[in-house]
Amino acid sequence: MPDQVPTQRPKAEPGLVAAGVYSRGRRVADIDVDEAGKWHKKAGHVVWIGLFEPGRELLHAESAHQHPKIAEYGDALFIVARTAQMVSGNIAFGETHLFVGRGYVVSVRHGASVTYSTVRQHCESCPKALSHGEDYILYKVLDFIVDNYMPVVDAVRKEVEEMEDGVLHETVSTLQVQRLYALRRELLKLRNAVVPLVDICRRLEHAELLPADVEMRSHFRDVTDHVQRVQEVIDSLREVLAFAFEASLMMGQAQQSAITRMLAAWAAILAVPTALAGIYGMNFDNMPELKWQYGYFAILALILALCGFLYYRFKRNDWL
Repeated sequence: MPDQVPTQRPKAEPGLVAAGVYSRGRRVADIDVDEAGKWHKKAGHVVWIGLFEPGRELLHAESAHQHPKIAEYGDALFIVARTAQMVSGNIAFGETHLFVGRGYVVSVRHGASVTYSTVRQHCESCPKALSHGEDYILYKVLDFIVDNYMPVVDAVRKEVEEMEDGVLHETVSTLQVQRLYALRRELLKLRNAVVPLVDICRRLEHAELLPADVEMRSHFRDVTDHVQRVQEVIDSLREVLAFAFEASLMMGQAQQSAITRMLAAWAAILAVPTALAGIYGMNFDNMPELKWQYGYFAILALILALCGFLYYRFKRNDWL
């Protein structure tokens, strides 16, 4: 009987993560992809298929590297959302493509993204909510994508706070300046991935196809609010990074100015013995003090006195 759960799950195909049929919010069968057509046409049944980087033999119409968007094709929706994860200290991006229609949802993941097995388990634990069918599944997948932006944002926030403290209290190295610029660029990419979801969720609130009821519209409104909060955090972090980047440049300029002043001060101090030595090194016969018994010691004392006076003045003016 089609309403009975099979005792053994069909053998997984390449790229296939999970494929199940749901009725009244409960899983009634695990299926192969080629069985989805007959199942989703059954009244009250929803087919939910999850794929990860499928090959062309499994999904002929799929192509990665698309911009976030929502499009209607007949009685179906095609949604592209960008995903993000922290990988080796950098933000790695991926894509999720969602094909949604009456009686089916197909999610296709590419690149850096968290498996949607958790979403499936959560939905299956709430049959009443899952009874909304493809509307609820779409909402949970989009909400899960937005939720997974936060660990990325939190990781960046922690690094930004550490770098901000370092900019104000330590000498900024070239590598740190490069990291500041790289983080700001990555946050811009993250913002470009997040912002289109606002438009996608707003269109879903008023779509003629999905969602089908008022309750689900409020759910998509919640996702919109969640996305906007993430966007606000990203914008604030970019402002902090901009300040830190500008502060690092000003600190670098101040450091260069201090070094320039120090070099100028030492050059002025060294100019005194150089000038006196140059004068008394000239080969003239009639020069004063050349025959003086204490002339050498007097000149050394004069050099030390002048150099000491210059050192004192430069030190007092914070040039040394």
